[in-house]
Amino acid sequence: MISLFEKDILDDGRRSSKGNQLKWRSGEFWYKADYAGYEGLAEYMVSGLLERSSLRSDEYVHYDTVEISYKTQVFRGCRSRNFLSEGRQLITLERLYHNQFARSFYGDVFKVPDVTERVKYLVDQVQRITGLAGFGDYLSKMLLIDAFFLNEDRHTHNIAVEMDAAGNFYYSPFFDQGAALLSDTTLDYPLGGEIYALIDSVHAKTVADDFDEQIDACDELYPCPMRFRFTKKDVDELLDKEPYYPVEIKERVRTILYDRMRKFGYLFAQRNLSE
Repeated sequence: MISLFEKDILDDGRRSSKGNQLKWRSGEFWYKADYAGYEGLAEYMVSGLLERSSLRSDEYVHYDTVEISYKTQVFRGCRSRNFLSEGRQLITLERLYHNQFARSFYGDVFKVPDVTERVKYLVDQVQRITGLAGFGDYLSKMLLIDAFFLNEDRHTHNIAVEMDAAGNFYYSPFFDQGAALLSDTTLDYPLGGEIYALIDSVHAKTVADDFDEQIDACDELYPCPMRFRFTKKDVDELLDKEPYYPVEIKERVRTILYDRMRKFGYLFAQRNLSE
């Protein structure tokens, strides 16, 4: 168990529609406590399965589950190494855009009536403000990951790039998957709910409320070559070796992932997914 203290509390300026998790930085690690369900397990599973994908290891953040002692309470949660280089900070797309135009980026994106044009508007604005080339490819990968893992909380307040003291911008690795895999058992996806009905009820937030519509729009402009390489056996091994979460939650996550593997079978290398 990790003991954390008030001096370690972290406010990174990012906001979630689900509320704000307790976050800390201690030593070389960042920590997050579960807030609405099993966010830590979601982070752990998504990053563990991204290790078995065509992404490079520096394109995503790896998470481990932990138990956190803070004041008089014990939380389940997760930790990751601090991925920011010395002198860099995270800055959200919403903040970047607001600094330039004193308007809401999210609001302006949704003023564009066509979803494909929304993608183009978002990408063009980010590239113009930051000078980062290839943001369309980055966004395409991100939205594909979100669609597969049902991350419902991806919007301009929690997509971020890195900025150094001189004002230069850099890509951030993919992180913040805590809202994936129906992790919110407090409000939206209660334990005991019919799992496939809950899956069908999840909505995206980035440029549309439908995950498939988002990835189709991205694919039209920035075709994504990303592929997954994991099997059901890999899912089982990750769940079985995780030490903190109860069987009921792990079985729920297993069912969700098996279903996503079936739906997105075209994203996998030519392997037997049941291995």
